[in-house]
Amino acid sequence: MKLLMLGATGGTGAALLDQAVAAGYDVTVIARTPANVHASDDAVTLVQGDVLEPGPWQDIAAEHDTLLSCLGSTDRRHPTTVYSRGTVNALTAMGTKPERRLVCLSSAGLDAPADMPLPQKLVTRLIIQRLYRHGYADMRRMEAALRDEEARWTIVRPPMLTNAPGTGRYRTAIDGSLPNMRSVPRADLAHYMLTAIDNPSTWRAIVEITGEGEAN
Repeated sequence: MKLLMLGATGGTGAALLDQAVAAGYDVTVIARTPANVHASDDAVTLVQGDVLEPGPWQDIAAEHDTLLSCLGSTDRRHPTTVYSRGTVNALTAMGTKPERRLVCLSSAGLDAPADMPLPQKLVTRLIIQRLYRHGYADMRRMEAALRDEEARWTIVRPPMLTNAPGTGRYRTAIDGSLPNMRSVPRADLAHYMLTAIDNPSTWRAIVEITGEGEAN
């Protein structure tokens, strides 16, 4: 299977790329600056391109059926469309086949479920959602747009990400909420994204994930 990957220069994307190569996948990475992608393996093809703009990258994307997106923005001050337009542009470039597969990142901070402890709910609503309001607004646009796409998409919502070593152990909930979500190592998030590719129970679903150490 050939994988198409976006966002490989970030922490989660770099971990995902390493794990995909180790698992034997051939990976095509689209990046605005391919030199920033740490990949020396022959199984990785680097393609220069900006998924917010038309370009030759679209023809290369059309050769793939599976897309892994770790797109993100570090700019908290200005609105962004990298999640919504970037993800949908790449998915569209892959063609119209309904078997197109997408696993992409969103955030657990988008929601404050009714069963969330009050202190955590207040922090989520009054601090986190305000601090990341531009990114979260675009994540919501992305999630809404994907619901209209005829594709096998999975939206993964993690809490705070850490650089702790991966354990391969974590809790997930498909189209449901997890209690006591605090953090998850980027390596474990990447591990889940890779294993979710062949899991049909996650098709057209939103998945929450958190580290196993977060007690129920």
